[in-house]
Amino acid sequence: MKDKTIDYVLRTTWLAVNKMYNEEAAQFGTTMATGFALLSIDPEKGTPSTSLGPKMGMEPTSLSRTLKMMEEKGLIERKPNPEDGRGVLIFLTDFGKEKRAYSREKVLTFNETIRNNVSKEKIENFYEVAEVINYMISNKKIYNQKEHILK
Repeated sequence: MKDKTIDYVLRTTWLAVNKMYNEEAAQFGTTMATGFALLSIDPEKGTPSTSLGPKMGMEPTSLSRTLKMMEEKGLIERKPNPEDGRGVLIFLTDFGKEKRAYSREKVLTFNETIRNNVSKEKIENFYEVAEVINYMISNKKIYNQKEHILK
């Protein structure tokens, strides 16, 4: 097997997972982003629209497009945030809750299938490595920004 870089393996694996979920979602006229949004919205209390982007790792423009489409399909409704007059809470409709349950089932099936085919130790190692990567990136431990300033 040829040596592959860590970022290559992460990228190609994520693209495969993304494609798998999008193919599954397409059968129901939706996308992985919609399923992820459904899972990110608190089904009981709703979720502030401003916290959804960071929670999902989505850019505001993409999130706005996704939420608009979800509202048009009757999956969500927006209501003023009683604690912040300028803010909006996103709530799932009954239809949205139904589709959320379906999305949750698909994610759990994926996780269960992987867990049934990979040892517990390897799964724990995977999470540990992912945690280290995220820590190093978020704390700018990989590239020192000062080293890359052009003079």
